[in-house]
Amino acid sequence: MASIDFSWLIGGPQGSGVESGANVFSKVCAEVGYQIFGKREFHSNIKGEHSYFIVRVSDNPIRSNVNDVTLMISFDAETIFRHYDEVSSNGGIIYDSDLEKITIDSVHTLDNYFKQRLERDLESKNKPFTIAGVLEIAKERGVKLYPVSFKSLLASLAEETENPRLKGLVRMFNVLGVSLSLGLIKMPPDSLFKSIDSIFSKKPQIAELNKQAANYAYNFSTSKFTDFQHSLPGTKKQSETILVQGHQGTSIGKMVSGCRFQSYYPITPASDESVFLESNEILEVRDDRPGSTAVIQTEDEISAIGMMIGSALTGTRSSTSTSGPGFALMTEALGWAGMNEVPIVLTLYQRSGPSTGLPTRHGQDDLSFAIAGSFGDFPKIVYSSGDIEESFYDTGRCFNYSDMFQVPVIHMMDKFLSSSVVTCKKFDPSKITINRGKLLDKVEGEYRRFAFTEDGISPRSRLGLDNGIFWNTGDESDEFGHITEDPVMRMKMMDKRMSRLDLIAKEIPPEEQVVSHGVYDMTIISWGSTKGPILDALEMLKQEGISIGFIQIKLLHPFPTESVKSLLENSKVIIDIEANHSGQMGKIFKQNLTREIDYFILKYTGRGMTSTEIYETLKKIVENKAEKREVLRHGA
Repeated sequence: MASIDFSWLIGGPQGSGVESGANVFSKVCAEVGYQIFGKREFHSNIKGEHSYFIVRVSDNPIRSNVNDVTLMISFDAETIFRHYDEVSSNGGIIYDSDLEKITIDSVHTLDNYFKQRLERDLESKNKPFTIAGVLEIAKERGVKLYPVSFKSLLASLAEETENPRLKGLVRMFNVLGVSLSLGLIKMPPDSLFKSIDSIFSKKPQIAELNKQAANYAYNFSTSKFTDFQHSLPGTKKQSETILVQGHQGTSIGKMVSGCRFQSYYPITPASDESVFLESNEILEVRDDRPGSTAVIQTEDEISAIGMMIGSALTGTRSSTSTSGPGFALMTEALGWAGMNEVPIVLTLYQRSGPSTGLPTRHGQDDLSFAIAGSFGDFPKIVYSSGDIEESFYDTGRCFNYSDMFQVPVIHMMDKFLSSSVVTCKKFDPSKITINRGKLLDKVEGEYRRFAFTEDGISPRSRLGLDNGIFWNTGDESDEFGHITEDPVMRMKMMDKRMSRLDLIAKEIPPEEQVVSHGVYDMTIISWGSTKGPILDALEMLKQEGISIGFIQIKLLHPFPTESVKSLLENSKVIIDIEANHSGQMGKIFKQNLTREIDYFILKYTGRGMTSTEIYETLKKIVENKAEKREVLRHGA
């Protein structure tokens, strides 16, 4: 029996329930045993502009999206115009038949650049500039079309249930679309109703209305459409598997790691993490680590990092979460924390810059900034997670690193991860240990907060500890924390702090610095969320007898030079893959290893990488047909 690899796309105006529809579909598929990788793309306005969600479904582990869509559901014109050419030749489109006469010019949310490209394409194929025109092209490629009048469907449902309110509830178009598609692919309906109950658990009346609509649309689809060749009847569900959203890895990781204070100022895509923590503030995690996380929304990012530092000085594990523009405001206080050896964790959800850039789009743009952020030399750790499951365990590591080495830790995440919905192994809290480093419970004798020690790390008091009085200042200080400008003391203090970079590289286990996914003559270096698409692309190449290595660099600063050098010793061709314009990791690699990158595969459209486009580009490199710098472009 052939394995299932099915991609489903739903689109509509921002605020029309696209995400709710995708969550229903994802939950249904996960409930009947399938592996899920879903990703949301949305515009940076609150309501009206185009939003879409792609969910990939398989009976094998998957870690990324692919280029082609198997089934698209659209209840608006823009989704059809933007995505009709992504549907595979044996796929299908369920669409609102009332849209067929709509012209390109009448869709005001389509930008002029896209309109011009679309009109040129239709003109070259001698098609009208309408929905009917693009659907004709799709049909000629072998795509099955399934027209449904969504308004008529609601009207019929209202009449059948004797509930006239239903007739005008266009907000339910998303549930109708999901249910039509589930009927088309013969998904068991029970899981659909369970999923709706789960999502609308706090709104039972809305749940009931949605179930009525879902049942009606499902039955309509199964009776009317019978020629679609794809089906997802369900498979054996793997034990200990959960469906999680991107921000939940770090937020649950913070709870389990003993983080008891988080400050934040709202910013996309970081806010979801803090909102999730707020909704679970009162939580007994485990007997050995009880307590709740206090979450404070501040007036700006400067206040957020200041409040986090103040909390950390009490001995409380403290964190904040932000994105590029917010991090820019935090950098002065970050240096203060570095000077005063305050352990803090800053979760940095990257997006496309510079400036406001593409505020709701993906990018790995902030690596250089995170490493160099703030003025002057001080030790910090920059650490990166490659997927949601990893981010849970890495969060625990980041808190331990921060406490052990008394440095700020910047945990690099990004929009690709935050907007993903995936199935993964259930998180295991027992694998997260807590190491508070040299945090004191009592102080005896004269206390020197910044005392010189053999390893360069001083015993740390906390606010309110008897005899543990200490001073903090943004100026250089002596062992007690008193301001000094003495040149000899300045050198000793700088050397003491900066010696931690060598200690960090020595003490963090090599397997936590760099993860090898195999090394061959040709090997990829990368970091962060490119991990999933790369691994899926390498699986595709392996099926063709092509082996390419991949090392995932997690400790970004201080750079794990010796570990990387050792792993790549016998590799002849190095390929750097990352989602920014300049190949920031590649530059750091060259700086530390004095070795050139042979090929760059980069993407900076604001859309995440698919395994398809990485596979195709790696194939070009293998066949010696690639440029030194290959740029990926897929995504609407």
